[in-house]
Amino acid sequence: MNLEDTIDKHFIRLKPEQKRALHKLGIRTIRDLLYHFPARYESAGQTGTIAGISAGADVTLYGTVRKPDIRRTWKSRRPIAEAWLEDASGKIKMMWFSQPYIAKTLYDGMVVKVSGRVAGEGAKMYLANPAIDKSPIAPDAAHENLFTKVGASVQQGEALLYPVYPESQGISSLWFLHAMRKVFSAEGGYAFGGEDPIPTEILEKYNLPSLSSALVFIHAPKKLSDATAARKRFAFEEVFALQVVMQKRRRTLVEQKALAVSVDRHALANFIASFPFPATSAQLRAINAIVADFEKMHPMLRLLEGDVGSGKTAVAAATAYLVATSKPAGRIAGTLQVAYLCPTEILAKQHFSTFISYFKDHPIPIGLITGSECRKFPSRVRYEESAKLSKAAFKKMVASGEIPIVIGTHALIEKSLSFKYFAYAIIDEQHRFGTMHRQKLATKGEIAPHLLSMTATPIPRTLALTIYGDLDLTLLDEMPVGRKSVITEVLGPEKRESAYERVRAELALGHQAYVICPRIDEPDPKKEFALQAKSVKAEAERLKKSVFSNATIGILHSKMTPKEKEETMKNFEDGEIDILVATSVVEVGVNVPNATVILIEGAERFGLAQLHQLRGRVLRSTHQSYCFALPETFGEATRNRMKALTTAKNGFELAEYDLALRGAGELGGGKQWGVSDIAMEALKNIKLVEAARAEAARLIASDPELKNHPALALRASLAEREMHLE
Repeated sequence: MNLEDTIDKHFIRLKPEQKRALHKLGIRTIRDLLYHFPARYESAGQTGTIAGISAGADVTLYGTVRKPDIRRTWKSRRPIAEAWLEDASGKIKMMWFSQPYIAKTLYDGMVVKVSGRVAGEGAKMYLANPAIDKSPIAPDAAHENLFTKVGASVQQGEALLYPVYPESQGISSLWFLHAMRKVFSAEGGYAFGGEDPIPTEILEKYNLPSLSSALVFIHAPKKLSDATAARKRFAFEEVFALQVVMQKRRRTLVEQKALAVSVDRHALANFIASFPFPATSAQLRAINAIVADFEKMHPMLRLLEGDVGSGKTAVAAATAYLVATSKPAGRIAGTLQVAYLCPTEILAKQHFSTFISYFKDHPIPIGLITGSECRKFPSRVRYEESAKLSKAAFKKMVASGEIPIVIGTHALIEKSLSFKYFAYAIIDEQHRFGTMHRQKLATKGEIAPHLLSMTATPIPRTLALTIYGDLDLTLLDEMPVGRKSVITEVLGPEKRESAYERVRAELALGHQAYVICPRIDEPDPKKEFALQAKSVKAEAERLKKSVFSNATIGILHSKMTPKEKEETMKNFEDGEIDILVATSVVEVGVNVPNATVILIEGAERFGLAQLHQLRGRVLRSTHQSYCFALPETFGEATRNRMKALTTAKNGFELAEYDLALRGAGELGGGKQWGVSDIAMEALKNIKLVEAARAEAARLIASDPELKNHPALALRASLAEREMHLE
């Protein structure tokens, strides 16, 4: 049996639904199967019978579902999903409060395992909001061990735990249990994994098990500490492989030459002094770090991470000013050029306006290119305004070097747009672009530009070190002087009116408001279990009709044309719209200082980082601002997340909390980078990530092409492919 053999070569009786399920789980080869690790481990001794339970106890029960249904409480009309659990000893009611959709996922006769707390007393005992496993391995089905014979170190009958694997419809955890037994009992045993990608000295240094031992430990642990050691090893392996990819890339880039930027610190200080606000110490530190990189001979590679409203755009403008006033070496005319890449047209136009305000006293042309238009500041007719250009004329001016600073969307990456002296690439909201976008922008010129990636989405340090391991990290951890914290409240349906009162009070002061909804249109009424979330269109009508009849209400969502979006945003910025009802399209970068209150409907449907970004829309002035989160359901997970939103001091703290709370694979779209659950778990351990990064840097410094480490070279190429970095 070979690692690269396809699954169907050795499992010839697979049903079509099993093949589909394996494909959905990303399992195509024996290697994929071996690396499909258990989600958890269980022991038959942890379970009991319904007859033996007592009030207040935390129990795990196996049984059959009977009579799943939905009802509403008599007074509050709160929806409740309920069903009976039955085993040979008796039956008990299960209830899920404010989670009616659960009843839809159950059917009469379904065999399940449930875990939860027993509420009530005597004959009225029930399981409150129990977790439910819909395709469990019953204790008697697990047998004594995963393997019948795996060698002297793991003997039959020794294991006390059995693994529970992640499933998909059509394939069960029990199938994986038997499949693993077949793989490990094949000729050659479990040692066929080949050479360990982690060098022996690193395994010994960090007390990590070898590859063959770790495979046994993770699939058939004799004790939980075996499984923990194996998971630590595989977590280290994945992060280490990613760091090797990043360090190889960094080494390649820093060996290149960069266009020399003339650093005139006196002129830079004058430019910063012309800002309409005093620069913070954190902004000055960031500018100095970037300037120091400009003075080096190789391209800068830096990630600027700043909380919402911390002033990243000002840092970008100050450093762009230095580049746009630098002459190319050996030239007496022309300047170096800057490209500023934004994820949305709204944000690109906003940054264009912001740059115009920063540069109005400095005669430096600034360009804007989006899918719908091209503009240049200043206009030849009126200096204080920008002029619209054709795409052909705009591209000709960029190619000739007449426009030193170009701000735009993906149109910046088009092959037809070329720069004469491209020296500095700025990417806003880095996480919104794939690595390929960054690569395309960074390779537009013949000489590699300095690269500054920026994000206002809080990223835990461990994630930043892993995903952006080829970049130096700079934090903007200080807010502008006079900026007040947003007062955040989480309100149930019965307190909604207090949020409306605050909106009325802010409108009376001449301020504006946002109302955020999870969806654009109303759900199909024929679909009983359709997502019953508030929609932009219906909520705007309802607010106008019965809540804010005297206010001007506008809407903004992703299905509108660029022209409609621009017109709506301009009206909102000009104060012609009092309340903007929108989807999360306003999440990033939208800057209307006069907006001081935001209501977030269906708040539990947004991630914590997204909620923080939305809240940041009203953190744009020195006025006191307010954020009201209005969840539709109040399960335990929602309560914990909403509490974090109200108590975290800043976005970085919130991101760390999100990582701990939401677990592997969920934070910041971990799946989009191809990071496995086990690697995401590792991101809770800063020491492990730092160790992996240090070892990767040391190894690449001594063996850049990995000629002495072929197994690691293969593992790194796999990581590169999984991360979509190739």
